[in-house]
Amino acid sequence: MKILKRTFAYILPALMVVGGASSCTDFIEIDPENKVPEEEVDFSATSEMYMPVVGVYNEVRASAMHWINAIMMFTRDGDVWSGRYDDQGAAADYSRSFVYDNSFWGVNQVWINWYNIIRISNAALTSLDGYAQYLSEGSADYATYQSYCGEVRTIRAWAYYNLVTNFGPVPIYSDNLQTEFRRATVESVYNYMLSDLNYAMQHMEHMRPNEMVHQGAITVYTAEMLAAKIYMLMNNWEQVETLTDDIINNGNFSLYGDYYQLFKIPGKLCDESLFECQVTDFGQGSGDEITVDQFFNCQGPFNLKSADGANSLGGWGFVGYEPEFVTWAEERGETVRATTSFLKAGSTTPEGWVIGNAQGTSTDCWNGKNYVPFDQMTPGRTTYGSNNNVRIFRYADVLLMNAEAKVRNGGNGDEPFNEVRRRAQMPELTNVTLDQVLDERRMELCSEWGYVYQDLVRTGRAATVLGPKGWTEDKTYWPVPATQLDNLPDLALEPVEYNAVAE
Repeated sequence: MKILKRTFAYILPALMVVGGASSCTDFIEIDPENKVPEEEVDFSATSEMYMPVVGVYNEVRASAMHWINAIMMFTRDGDVWSGRYDDQGAAADYSRSFVYDNSFWGVNQVWINWYNIIRISNAALTSLDGYAQYLSEGSADYATYQSYCGEVRTIRAWAYYNLVTNFGPVPIYSDNLQTEFRRATVESVYNYMLSDLNYAMQHMEHMRPNEMVHQGAITVYTAEMLAAKIYMLMNNWEQVETLTDDIINNGNFSLYGDYYQLFKIPGKLCDESLFECQVTDFGQGSGDEITVDQFFNCQGPFNLKSADGANSLGGWGFVGYEPEFVTWAEERGETVRATTSFLKAGSTTPEGWVIGNAQGTSTDCWNGKNYVPFDQMTPGRTTYGSNNNVRIFRYADVLLMNAEAKVRNGGNGDEPFNEVRRRAQMPELTNVTLDQVLDERRMELCSEWGYVYQDLVRTGRAATVLGPKGWTEDKTYWPVPATQLDNLPDLALEPVEYNAVAE
């Protein structure tokens, strides 16, 4: 089975919806499953131009939120525990001892998941260009077309970001008819992402996502944040400071006041959010719902029980914390973030629910950021994490990037740094150092999208922190999956600059 050829070597049908759903303004309520061939789409119906963008968001929900992404990607920093040796033990080996088996189905699935998003994004841009033929350049509708292209390009860049930070040199696919599968250098992938983001920053809306007509859609500030993350990897701290300054000074973002509720139902699409994957059960206990399947469920503890034992919740027990990290957090005085982040076996949540035992696994503390209290769930919808959005980009991360950039550029990062600390009810510090900023990132962003692992690699600290666990520099990135190599031998060739890759 030639995975990538089947994934990329054709134009995906335009993501259109049968039945008039285009009148809806909340894109998470649109189900683009009923597709018609692209050649049958009436591109002159420009009122339906958002449909391809809807399809991209839905692919984010389907592929980015695949549960294997969580147990593979979130667990590389030595703080977060992955897998259970009684089930998916290879995933645990990847993160706990850095033993890489490129025949493991999970690493192949992660590769496919992100390229699925790229494939859908490429198809969406082709469809948007079809609509653009019926628009007048310089018109308000044409500006809308460009803004929609910016949304898609930002999501495509985010997919590449997750590929390059996990796999290093990867192929760049600029359209779905491409047949060249050679990998591009890491720097080429960075530059390709930045070209998409530069377009997006020129054409997207200057709003928070929760202010958008399609509520929750990403905006220029999302693109700026992702660009700043790329510049962090490139050690271009002037750009990091400039971009994060713009978000801070002009985006009107603010930290959600209650860190505990930030990750639960009350915190959905709050003013701290720059990018969320949205779900809904429509407030109904049965029937249609839009979910992230097992994304939350795989990370939760085996069981939580109400104080009277009448009700219970449970997950798969695949993502937890190493005891050393929990001890580190508690010794530095963490209370608010510890209560939110840690679900310790045998302890009780603020709602009075008792967390079950480890049941033979090698962790007794799970990721509390995915826990939704029973009383916040819609009656009848009690799957672990039900009806909760997945947080991807948060303003707290922007503030800490800004603090680090200011420190590295010879300035003072106290103000953005302490804004994050105040919400966590931690003492404010003065003349903060790089080490202090990195420690703050470690706590604030624990178990979120592999950000702490990326910090270790980009700062050169991975060898010290992860070396005792088996990490070496040649294990910075995962290997190309065996399935991909078997079917596309060019992936084994040395990476080249993107301009040298035939399109």
